[in-house]
Amino acid sequence: MTFAETVEPYVEFARKAFAREATYRVEVFTNIGSVVLRVYVLRQLWVALYGQNAAPAGIPLHAMLTYATVALLMSLVLEIDGTRAIREKVREGTIATDMLKPIVVPFYFFSDGIGQTIFGALLIVPALVLALLLVHVDVPGPAALAAFALSFLAGYAVNFCLNFLMNVVAFWTLETFAIQLMIRWASDLLGGQLLPLAFFPGVLGAIVQRLPFASIYSTPLEIYIGTLPPSAWPAAIAVQVGWFAVFAIFGAIVWRAAQRRVVAQGG
Repeated sequence: MTFAETVEPYVEFARKAFAREATYRVEVFTNIGSVVLRVYVLRQLWVALYGQNAAPAGIPLHAMLTYATVALLMSLVLEIDGTRAIREKVREGTIATDMLKPIVVPFYFFSDGIGQTIFGALLIVPALVLALLLVHVDVPGPAALAAFALSFLAGYAVNFCLNFLMNVVAFWTLETFAIQLMIRWASDLLGGQLLPLAFFPGVLGAIVQRLPFASIYSTPLEIYIGTLPPSAWPAAIAVQVGWFAVFAIFGAIVWRAAQRRVVAQGG
């Protein structure tokens, strides 16, 4: 079997997921309007905070507005969770049927998430155009943009593996909403989406910088706004790749355990 024949089913899964998301046209316009409103609220919030000298060291206001806006646009992609279907399929019992198909089931969920992600990424274009009318977003040079793109992809991979692990827990608990909510809150706060990790002082700041959550938002954002110098890019991206490898290996182990659980329960 050629490589093209191997990946063809997963490309089709991604295409169907894209088509499925595109059917909700009213929701598309609602999401764009929501993003623009959130950009405006963030702008007013940070202007007020900087007016009261409540600002992170070394980040001027225009850079902070860029940080907050880009983080919000990143969330349009990173908050899409294609692995959420695992929980639903486990509860319905259809996950056993999926395991009988001649596919790698985790790759199926990844492909489905990619289709949703591509559609979500398209929302960034009109949202960004409208946001630019409200906020001046700095654009870094080509090298920084390329490093940001690479770092973003690495963060996306880490985020997918984290979501995958949270949803595979459903094989044992049937419900994962509570654990997902707690980890998502921790990821948003400790990963740098809600505010730069520079806000965390001293030892606490050093700790959150080393958590896997920082690989999802903080690293690409620091590359984008320039607080991470070019000399530090390779090491920072290597840390992201390292966390991806850790989560991918752990995810593979947990998935095998989940498969054995299905076989044992099903006889």
